[in-house]
Amino acid sequence: MDPTLSAGLRRRLRRPTDALPHARIGAVPIVWNNVDLADLRQGATGDEILDEITRLGYEGTQLGLGFPEGQALHEALRVRHLSLAEVYYSIPPTPDGPAPGAHEIARQRLRLLHHGGGEVLCVAFDVASPRLETAGRATSPDTPRLTDEGWQRLTEHLHAVARDALAAGHRAAFHPHAGTYVETPDEIARLARSTDPELAGICLDVGHCLVGGGDPVAQIRELGPRITHVHLKDVDPDVLARLRAGEMGGFDTAIRARLFTELGSGLLDLDGVLAVLIELDYRGWLMVEQDSAWGPPSESAAIGRRVLAAALRRRAPARAA
Repeated sequence: MDPTLSAGLRRRLRRPTDALPHARIGAVPIVWNNVDLADLRQGATGDEILDEITRLGYEGTQLGLGFPEGQALHEALRVRHLSLAEVYYSIPPTPDGPAPGAHEIARQRLRLLHHGGGEVLCVAFDVASPRLETAGRATSPDTPRLTDEGWQRLTEHLHAVARDALAAGHRAAFHPHAGTYVETPDEIARLARSTDPELAGICLDVGHCLVGGGDPVAQIRELGPRITHVHLKDVDPDVLARLRAGEMGGFDTAIRARLFTELGSGLLDLDGVLAVLIELDYRGWLMVEQDSAWGPPSESAAIGRRVLAAALRRRAPARAA
């Protein structure tokens, strides 16, 4: 990868006059190698994915499947002028909160973040099989839910993980996720009420917000400065309708049917999301994500990057004035 060419592309895609000038734009590499569903993995190596992320004009990445770790990751990012935006940590779930041993898994993920020179520990419940079946319609009365003890244990665990992250010089943000115990607007609101904003931020994934029955624009406005990290993904309306109608068997089936689609081609009001982030003077990462694609993953990642570039240009302060 020629660093001169990649730097020139980044300058063209991210001009100083664009909206959200202090936010940075990263890629989530799950579109190349799905972490949860082995049949959706494309077989690309970590180096190949990092080369593509660089070539497409991104500034950073989530730690991906097959990436190097530690000093090797540091060097792989340095030569490509990339940053490690985040490492994802999945909490092993039970209805009564994090399963035993969860904190040691969190420490392992935090070590990967720290040794890779990363920034955000993105925390979410792992997809829990009872909730997988009700993803997209989790407001129904028969949906399995966290107990009150589960909420208490989740809060305590998240606070402990966030303290560990802060002590190591990093930030932690909780990611509500479809098919888990924190999915719906009510569950997100309870999480926000239960947790200390000085310790833990919230990573709003606008695609999962839509699947969970929320309005991302309203959610950002409601949560305000609690949002310290953002995942940008779009949702196919037809697949979502089938998921909500109970026609798909669950969240995994919907992912295989490409529930999440290229940015700009689904239900997401991207301009509305960016407008509210502008009001908040958001300065965190904007992570472009798509869990699976019908075509080559790099094409989907390129579409997402360029759709976001155009939207940020449309919302530029000079044009708004």
